[in-house]
Amino acid sequence: MNRKLAAIRTRMKNNGIAAYIIPVTDPHLGEYVPDHWRIIRWLTGFTGSAANVVITDSFAGLWTDSRYFIQAENQLKGSGFELVKLKIPHTPEYIDWLAANLAKGSLVATDGRIMPAGTVRMIEKAFARKRIKLDTGYDLISGIWKDREPMPQDEAFEHSLSYAGKSRKEKITEVREEMKAIGADYHLLTSLDDIAWLLNIRGGDVKFSPLFTSFAIISHIDVKLFAGLEKIPVNLRQKLKNDGVRLMAYDRVGPELEKLEEGRSIIITPGTTSALLFKAIPARVDIIEEISIPTRMKAVKNRVETENIRQVMIKDGLALTRFFYWLENSIGKIKISEISAADKLLEYRLQQADCEGPSFATIAAYNEHGALPHYCATPETDAELKPEGIFLLDSGGQYYGGTTDVTRTVCLGSPTERQKTDFTLALKGTINLAMAKFPLGTKGYQIEILARKALWEHGLNYGHGTGHGVGYFLNVHEGPQTIGTGASGDIKTILEPGMLTADEPAIYREGEYGFRTENLLLCVEDRETGYGTFLKFETVTLCYIDTSLIAKELMTEPEIIWLNEYHDRVYNLLSQLLPEKIKQWLKVKTRTI
Repeated sequence: MNRKLAAIRTRMKNNGIAAYIIPVTDPHLGEYVPDHWRIIRWLTGFTGSAANVVITDSFAGLWTDSRYFIQAENQLKGSGFELVKLKIPHTPEYIDWLAANLAKGSLVATDGRIMPAGTVRMIEKAFARKRIKLDTGYDLISGIWKDREPMPQDEAFEHSLSYAGKSRKEKITEVREEMKAIGADYHLLTSLDDIAWLLNIRGGDVKFSPLFTSFAIISHIDVKLFAGLEKIPVNLRQKLKNDGVRLMAYDRVGPELEKLEEGRSIIITPGTTSALLFKAIPARVDIIEEISIPTRMKAVKNRVETENIRQVMIKDGLALTRFFYWLENSIGKIKISEISAADKLLEYRLQQADCEGPSFATIAAYNEHGALPHYCATPETDAELKPEGIFLLDSGGQYYGGTTDVTRTVCLGSPTERQKTDFTLALKGTINLAMAKFPLGTKGYQIEILARKALWEHGLNYGHGTGHGVGYFLNVHEGPQTIGTGASGDIKTILEPGMLTADEPAIYREGEYGFRTENLLLCVEDRETGYGTFLKFETVTLCYIDTSLIAKELMTEPEIIWLNEYHDRVYNLLSQLLPEKIKQWLKVKTRTI
């Protein structure tokens, strides 16, 4: 019996609560949260990054999407929680379930500190017909979670201008210009990566992402940063003060919002603003609901950032090349497991200048584990790699000059014809998206078919999106742009020069293997014609693709030309920086097919 679940139900009964909702996030409503806020992991054992939990007196369910179905089934065993599979990713289907299953006049509760204002609005609308009440003032976890991690207190640090390419004063000025155009007096920032990017500050509060816990309110006079004195070193405090940034206690953001004057206007993003902060804004203030201005700005990397990204990709490519050389020459000779392989790759990455560590938990997946898109090896699941089978490695690094995310799948023995077919069909998607040329104004979902076409023609598909934006020494998943379906992807944001986006078509065979080849694409200008400006992608990731898995007869001539030219570039940029024996090995790996 799950004693934690029983304790929550006791509190629910004592407060007359029919259902309790727990989202997977924290007060900043991002994908990446400190351990202090990983309530669902503590309660259910599920470690994925996308989930919602609903508890009633007779039911406990966890809603998640297809990336996590197999993982959730395994992790929820014995927890008392039932997996509910989302039909459409990233949608709050639990709301409809509550509306259908609860009695009229029921009380539903949640913690408004970690529930988005936009979701609250959706819930209230769905509940109206049955007069079900939602109360966002309930924290039923504190007091039950005895060994809860404290709030992170790591010291923040400055991200220098040589990396950022633009000073915080310049960025603040540009944000204010956008605010003026919109007609806003204030702008509330709640997303940690927005604040880190705007102020050229990084921190260590969130595992894998160099963020510091904070809120900010921008006005046309100053910027109030709610972070706490202990986080900001003395020399940085003075720099911030000189740039018009006023440091305040972390928990003062609500009271400051309550003080906003009558007739003023404030920009908020409903999806990343908690219900608690939304309620703190007085009715006398006009609310403008927009995607955060820094979210849009930081998605378009500047000239310094894009050049740094290219240099970082060389460093990352060297680490990956050294790793795969080591793997090929060590497999079958020494014991290598999924965890030890991931550790070895991290060792090679940390040898590169300015690498701070991984950008997410490495997915080192052998054989059937590769069919789990977000698999993460544990001591219980850690498989030993042998000189046979398929090894999928999805990893990334955090460098001062950029964030990387790359997947390669290699064969550790001799592939079957079916494996070669599967690998090639997914690879064709990676290549065809990379070769795309499109007019300015195109959105990601409009070109995603290029990644899926070859798979669809063979009755195959994958359940996740094709591409996500990537941060700059920030979150490995960044918005607003995506390359996804209309159901799960962003359908408003156009692709612009300077945007960095992942390209990761895949195929998964449950219980057998997974194939995914992921590169990062930098959007750049192609040419001007009488029909307008056309854009294309520059593949910036530098790592060879295992040609032993390719069924060449399935590839078109343009695809083969792209692959050979890509391999030429990988070899030319990396070979002179490698020892002779690895250089010769890479030459074989990148030879013309």
